[in-house]
Amino acid sequence: MNSAAQSLEKRACPVELRARGRRLEGYAATFGTEARIGSFTEVIRPGAFSSTLSGKGDILALVDHDPGRVLARTRSGTLRLSEDSRGLAFDLDVPDTTAGRDVLALAERGDIGGMSFGFTATDERWTGDRRELRGVTLHEISVVLSWPAYEGTEIATRARPAAYRLAHARRMLQLMGAH
Repeated sequence: MNSAAQSLEKRACPVELRARGRRLEGYAATFGTEARIGSFTEVIRPGAFSSTLSGKGDILALVDHDPGRVLARTRSGTLRLSEDSRGLAFDLDVPDTTAGRDVLALAERGDIGGMSFGFTATDERWTGDRRELRGVTLHEISVVLSWPAYEGTEIATRARPAAYRLAHARRMLQLMGAH
């Protein structure tokens, strides 16, 4: 494992979300789907989340990766996560907060942009410009209110040459400063 793989990364996925009463459920990540991330292609392999899910860590459900807008967490039992043949499934109890009411109203209307997740790669394989995520430490899942864009949500360097990591970090800082 490369030390650059220890950086926190975020990935966005197409909408996989359903509102059921005061609960949201769906998939925060799907297996085997290729995604273009800047200059490389990435795919998540089945079992990538199994180590995290079998541990005792606390995983959060956030709005747009914002730790100030917590929707649920595994420690309290308000967020339930599991891995099945399709991907990383979630089920969360929506709180009666401003963020919770907003997310629920948008989900019921079908206006949610997608789901995303923040992770640290623990087992990855590179073949040219293709990256396979075989193991990750999951830190959070997020409801993404706007259309998720992989480049817009990715914030960390990768196991790539130093010049690539530096250029990428500068680009991400510019994007984050523009908001």
